[in-house]
Amino acid sequence: MSIKDHLLRFRESIEPKATLVAVSKTKPISDLQEAYDAGQRHFGENKIQEMTEKWETLPKDIHWHMIGHTQRNKVKYMAPYVHLIHSVDSPRLLKEINKQAEKNERVIDCLLQIHIAEEETKFGFDQNELLELLSSDAFAGYKNVRITGLMGMATFTDNKEQVRKEFKSLKTLLDHINDNHLISDSHDLKTLSMGMTGDYKIAIEEGSTMVRIGSAIFGSRA
Repeated sequence: MSIKDHLLRFRESIEPKATLVAVSKTKPISDLQEAYDAGQRHFGENKIQEMTEKWETLPKDIHWHMIGHTQRNKVKYMAPYVHLIHSVDSPRLLKEINKQAEKNERVIDCLLQIHIAEEETKFGFDQNELLELLSSDAFAGYKNVRITGLMGMATFTDNKEQVRKEFKSLKTLLDHINDNHLISDSHDLKTLSMGMTGDYKIAIEEGSTMVRIGSAIFGSRA
């Protein structure tokens, strides 16, 4: 099957419940162009330098999603164009994004990454750290970032009930923040970015509004 065929198959099963972000990291420009020609506009990358090179080459109506762990010293390179940063996992990173967004006279949309997996290798806030951030004076002063939701990655396991439990916990946390008005109206927590090739169906069942699909569209990475 071609990239176009894979895209159409996923759109049929995902939309309109969730936005499909095609994870294009390590893939050549030609693959992205093929996906673009098939109507795909949301692309996810995990390295800022690679994403910036693709942004410079490809059509400018593409929405670029930064989905990988983000180094603060590289935020400045994507600040002029990035559509959504999924991986905000520390107060210091959020501060730097706000700083670079202000320099570019932009408000950058961000998701706060929450550590929901049992694996210790995953980045992200725990619930207490998240609530502490949202109630801080520093957070209240950030005028150039807009928190639009949460992101989480489930444990890499064949235990579907564990994966479901982790996704459910993220949806519960999002609802808790909104129901109790724990964030100001300048933000808009509607996006729940969870689910990848192996677990996106469970993620959508548990309330995901954005899934990140790579190998099932573009094939396995070299």
